[in-house]
Amino acid sequence: MPRVAAPPPLANANGNGSGWEPVGPIMSEPRFSQSLERGLAILSCFTPARPVLGIADLASELGMSRSTTHRYVITLARLGYLVQGARRKYSLALGVTDLGIATMSATDLREHAHFYLQELCARTGFTVSLSTLDGPEVMLVDRMRGARRAQRLIDLGHTPGSRLPVHCTAAGKLLLADLPDQLQREWLGDLQLVKHGPKTIKSKTALREELRRIHDESLAVADEELAPDMLAIAAPVRSSTRETIAAASMTAHSSTITLDELIDALGPHLISTADRISARLGYRRDDERVGG
Repeated sequence: MPRVAAPPPLANANGNGSGWEPVGPIMSEPRFSQSLERGLAILSCFTPARPVLGIADLASELGMSRSTTHRYVITLARLGYLVQGARRKYSLALGVTDLGIATMSATDLREHAHFYLQELCARTGFTVSLSTLDGPEVMLVDRMRGARRAQRLIDLGHTPGSRLPVHCTAAGKLLLADLPDQLQREWLGDLQLVKHGPKTIKSKTALREELRRIHDESLAVADEELAPDMLAIAAPVRSSTRETIAAASMTAHSSTITLDELIDALGPHLISTADRISARLGYRRDDERVGG
């Protein structure tokens, strides 16, 4: 698992190990979050040489009390960044892997995908994008507008780097659908279903049902959920570890194609493109792993 970059050096505040403060100029920064630093400091203690640590180990290394350390460790475990194993010790969990993947150079991911997206855009005339989760939003890593008429009407000024809501975009819903169950529940618990388009999903119950369907079918749909007349479909891009790390999507204006046509006629082409990108990232299907 990737190692989280270490925060600034720590020092005991009172010399007895019951508390600490950051040292250096950052102490004077009024917006500095000491709680966030503590959480990152705990994650930074886990290394390839020391993959499993207990509360006592972490408290000793960081100069914090055991009760304070335990409180932060429990929080990190509930958020999916630590997992408890045998003898009440902890190791890094999938949440940290997700962070490592999310912070993988967007340029590298774009370079792997750009040719295939460009080819799909040219062949279909519709707008195509590549997106990843970025906090509570989905971020466009790459995007190219199709040449068909009316595509500019649904462009909305989106460019690589733009961030969009997860609950009303095909890419966002697909990425949510493939999160581990516990992490997905936590995301949905905090999610605000703000209305953006005429058919934005307004109920978390309905959204959960939609996410289950997307997970089963590996294809997400957004029918005028982000904006009027905007139709979109999205397919998963997977890594060598078989995790969904991005979504390839296609967007069309409703005056040029129906949603059923978009799904039936172009869905297979989008899935094929996403699979080709995944292969570039080292993903192999089960049938390709036989004997490998």
